[in-house]
Amino acid sequence: MTLETGTFEAATTYLDGQILIAMPGMMDDRFERTVIYLCAHSAEGAMGLILNKIVGNLSFPELLTQLGIIGEEDPIRLPEAVETMPVHRGGPVETGRGFVLHSADYFVQNSTLAIENGICLTATLEILKAIADGSGPENALLALGYAGWGAGQLESEIQANGWLTCPADEALIFGGNPEAKYAEALGRLGIAPGMLSSDAGHA
Repeated sequence: MTLETGTFEAATTYLDGQILIAMPGMMDDRFERTVIYLCAHSAEGAMGLILNKIVGNLSFPELLTQLGIIGEEDPIRLPEAVETMPVHRGGPVETGRGFVLHSADYFVQNSTLAIENGICLTATLEILKAIADGSGPENALLALGYAGWGAGQLESEIQANGWLTCPADEALIFGGNPEAKYAEALGRLGIAPGMLSSDAGHA
């Protein structure tokens, strides 16, 4: 399948490994002020994980307990980094399924997808077990659900000023306060949040 000339640049550069930043004119409330890491992008569509929204009523130890990875008495024995790891709301699709974005020091053949610049994606229980017992990746972000686009949909949204894009880096993906990531991502482009308006032109 090929994209029609005019809906996106004819020589499309796919955005795997890039960051999407929601513009103020974003019509879908589920993506308001979101920062999304694009895990896959092709002529068939795109898939990404929201980096700056947290599942407020579920901790990582609670999730591990629900999945049977640890017993109800085990959370007190978890490494501190695991105890405090937030569970992100990765997107509105398959919200009961877990996805882990992580550094390349953890890799399982046929289970781990290497994306760009040392960022990988794994969606198995094994990586959650590894994180719980301290043998997982140095950097990891756990998300429930994902954001998905059909063929040509993301390109159309970008053309309609729904999204800005910027390069990804580990500090933006894994570091800091999730609530600050929107301003941090815009800062990568030299933009302050107050500079944006819903009728802004193409960036």
